[in-house]
Amino acid sequence: MKYSQNIESKVTTTLFKKEKNNFKRKISIEKSKAKPLAKILLVATYPPRECGIATYTFDLKGALDNKFENSFDIQICALQSNTEPHDYKQKEVSLVLNTDDSESYESIANSINSDKDLELVMIQHEFGLFSNDEASFFKFLRALTKPIIIAFHTVLPKPNEALEKTVKELVAIAQKVTVMTNSSADLLQNTYGVDPDKIKIISHGTHLVKHLDKSILKEKHNVLGRKVISTFGFLGPGKSIETTLNALPEIIKEHSDILFLIVGKTHPTLFHQEGNSYMEYLQKIVEDLDISNYVKFVNKFVPLPELLEYLQLSDCYVFTSKDPNQAVSGTFSYAVSCGCPILSTPIPHAREVLQDGQGLLFDFGNSKQLAEKLNELLKDEDLLESMKLKALHTSSATSWDNAAIAHASLFSEEMVKDIQLTYKKPKLNFDHLKALTTHVGIIQFSKIDTPDLESGYTLDDNARALVTVCENYKLTKNPEDIQLAKIYINFILKCQRNNGLFLNYVDKHQKFTSQNAEVNLEDSNGRAIWALGTAYSSLEEAIDLDTPLFQNIKWCVNYFSKELHQFNSPRALAFAIKGLYYFNTIENDVKTTEIINEAAKKLTNLYNSHSENDWKWFEPYLTYGNSALSESLLYAWKSTNDAEFKLIAKESFDFLLSKIFTEDAIRVISNKNWLMKGVDEKSADLGGEQPIDVAYTIFALKQFNAEYPNEGYDKKMEVAFNWFLGNNHLKQIIYNPCTGGCHDGLEAFNVNLNQGSESTVSYLLSRLAFEEEEII
Repeated sequence: MKYSQNIESKVTTTLFKKEKNNFKRKISIEKSKAKPLAKILLVATYPPRECGIATYTFDLKGALDNKFENSFDIQICALQSNTEPHDYKQKEVSLVLNTDDSESYESIANSINSDKDLELVMIQHEFGLFSNDEASFFKFLRALTKPIIIAFHTVLPKPNEALEKTVKELVAIAQKVTVMTNSSADLLQNTYGVDPDKIKIISHGTHLVKHLDKSILKEKHNVLGRKVISTFGFLGPGKSIETTLNALPEIIKEHSDILFLIVGKTHPTLFHQEGNSYMEYLQKIVEDLDISNYVKFVNKFVPLPELLEYLQLSDCYVFTSKDPNQAVSGTFSYAVSCGCPILSTPIPHAREVLQDGQGLLFDFGNSKQLAEKLNELLKDEDLLESMKLKALHTSSATSWDNAAIAHASLFSEEMVKDIQLTYKKPKLNFDHLKALTTHVGIIQFSKIDTPDLESGYTLDDNARALVTVCENYKLTKNPEDIQLAKIYINFILKCQRNNGLFLNYVDKHQKFTSQNAEVNLEDSNGRAIWALGTAYSSLEEAIDLDTPLFQNIKWCVNYFSKELHQFNSPRALAFAIKGLYYFNTIENDVKTTEIINEAAKKLTNLYNSHSENDWKWFEPYLTYGNSALSESLLYAWKSTNDAEFKLIAKESFDFLLSKIFTEDAIRVISNKNWLMKGVDEKSADLGGEQPIDVAYTIFALKQFNAEYPNEGYDKKMEVAFNWFLGNNHLKQIIYNPCTGGCHDGLEAFNVNLNQGSESTVSYLLSRLAFEEEEII
């Protein structure tokens, strides 16, 4: 075959990969023999104990373990009491503290102090947890020789003298204190006189949710055809659920299809003291008001997946706590996670979270006001949808992944021992890419994580998607990749016109749109050739080169190549060079090499025209897709052996890296304000960073690392990839591990939550860059 001359090269590559895999295994063994990781001890209630702080601590530990590796070891000191003992079988529960036993406090303090690997203690503090023996608790804290962080789950306003003294003593003992809301931080500063530098605000974590169709969920839970309002959590008088029950008769008058779901059982502590008296009280109200057809009790501790389904099927979440001093509510945070419109009493957490329109507030215990607001809200579909979207934006910023990042940053600051935070790479997940793909191609945009067919399709996105599945196929030989590749290839081929060039924009009816006449399509054409060339070289083992599909690719690339001479866009030239290089690894055609050389000469001419001592670039500005220009010259050098191409490739790439990297972070050029020659990049406004630019940078870094393995390009690859995982100026995730999608951009103050195809394939391409084909 025409590629037989590449056999020697492939054998060399195989031997190199074997050697590399052996080296990786050796490193893995060495890591396993390394010193134990620094321990961080969370002192808190923990499952199987059923309470809000136990659930919080479980979620926090899980988030930290999922987010980081080889950074620290999170251990638990579980709290119990004489009246609430538990059997802790989890390996992470290394200590158990009985808060009713002074000897237990002393014993645990000795264990903590004698553990040479334990670096830091974090106390999850709620006043009721330690109130039975507060003196022993303070003695315990003062006895600890490790740094202490105290997480206040409640900060009470208007404290009496004793309470104020207690809080001040706790703060004095701690190196740092955390709270979950701005209002709690304000209380600590203005009421308790705490130095603001000692306070860290870390919002209560929210769960990332893969959003399911509401009607399907309603059918599953036998509530189809009903407008559902819900509340959940452990039941007790403080929840004031009777406020909603007393409002129901007025709500029923306007919404006869209403159903109130009360999800949860009596609080275990209350049940131990009083049995189910509060539940019976609520059931009596239902009977007296004759509303049993409009109320459903789900009387159990609901597992998380089921709970999230109940919240997603709800048209509104009603939060009726009557405690004006309740700083934060975990149940409230769950509702926010699901994008559930919220109607709430004005506890500090609700006032803060709902201030931008995620929900409405009503007065404590005011059933009449609740009924009025809920009646109006349930009539307004547009307002409900607006609240949902705003809640989802809020939940993304406060996700458990982001809470883990904030906690890890705090730990690293407060520990005596220096630790290197190492982000754990998520497993490859193609779910969202598949959800975006129809029989036509990959859809352009999503509304949050729901594909938006109205946005149509683009050549650009299908080209990048094709490269993605080809890269994955090389690693996995998964036949599903072949089926996806055929969809994307056929889409690209159909975009080629009689003049050899391609159109980019296609609507949901598979018709070319007027946008094709309004936009310069050179770059899209270049990306099409990049994708087809990649497919031609990657899939030759799976699809015979003589099949009509491959013959069509070959014809398409050759037909386009005749027109490349008229192109002037540097990015179009760069992508075309990459595609023709891969195409020619199979064809080994002299004419194709000449076309690559001609395109590369255009790039070098641009470079020589604009390059100066302090500006080593092809243009008088840096815009988007910059890395592709330098990378393409590496491919041109491989094709032609022209040393000038390699020299300019490295010189320009190193210049680019100097503009977008700091020692431990990447900040790609913003699409809000391109970097102009002579302007300090540090003066650019934050925001406007796109996943695609990070992906192109990682792609190029991998190629340069292959040619220059000792110059730190591999380390920069890691830094760049961590941008997706939260190492960016917002310290928030861009990749969504729940859906497998990627958010569309990093702005100055928020993440664009939509998960379109460009961002999703950008993440997948970046993640695939770290995979190596195993040689057996």
